[in-house]
Parts: sequence; C-alpha cells; structure tokens
Amino acid sequence: MSEYEDLASAAAGEARPGMGQQRTALANAMVGLKKKYYGRGPTAAKAWLNDEYVFVAMEGGLTRAEETLLEAGEEHLVRNYRLAFQEAMSETTTAAVEEITGREVLTYHSQIAFGPTRSFEIFVLARED
Repeated sequence: MSEYEDLASAAAGEARPGMGQQRTALANAMVGLKKKYYGRGPTAAKAWLNDEYVFVAMEGGLTRAEETLLEAGEEHLVRNYRLAFQEAMSETTTAAVEEITGREVLTYHSQIAFGPTRSFEIFVLARED
C-alpha cells in the first residue's frame, strides 16, 4: 500500500473512501506533501470535490525565508518559487490525488495569495465512467 493509500485508508477506514473521507484524505495528503518535500506545511487545509474538480485551500506554511522576502516586498519571487516547486512536484502531487479519488488527473495548477497567505491546489479529473 502506498503512502497515499495509507492516507486515504486512515481517513476513511476503508480502501476507497466516500466523498467526505476523500475530502479529508485529499487535504491531509496535500499538507503531508508540503511538509515532506517543502520542509514546512500549512497550518490548516480544506478540500472540495465537485464533479471532475478537486480544489484544496491551505492556510499558512511559508518558510522563514519566504516571510523575509514578503517583508521586503518580493511577492513575485515567492510566487515564482512556489510555481517552480509545483512543476517539480506535479507527478507526485497528481499521483496522490489519483490514488485517493481513483480517477485520472487531467491537469493541475497551484497558486498562492498573500495577506493573508493562502495556497490553492486545483485538479481537473477525468470524468467517471
């Protein structure tokens, strides 16, 4: 069982979680990936599933270096760094969503907003058969 299946199973108590458990597993997976690969994770997260869309909103999670850049007015540097991180993590991130939902991810985008800091993970899933 992969780490993503573990997250889904732990959240749901079953191999393929229901809608509510999927939302919890998706939020937990995104936070876990940020913590594991980024070094610091969000302080809160919530996920939504609607038809073929997955949307995860997360609060906080900036590194001290990113906070320093923001204080210096360098939002564009933090945003560009985060987008480069998204590209590097795209395969890992989409694999987590595919395992939790049981559906193929067709496309994925990540974004960050400041004041207050919020990050967003957006996935488009293949339609269910």
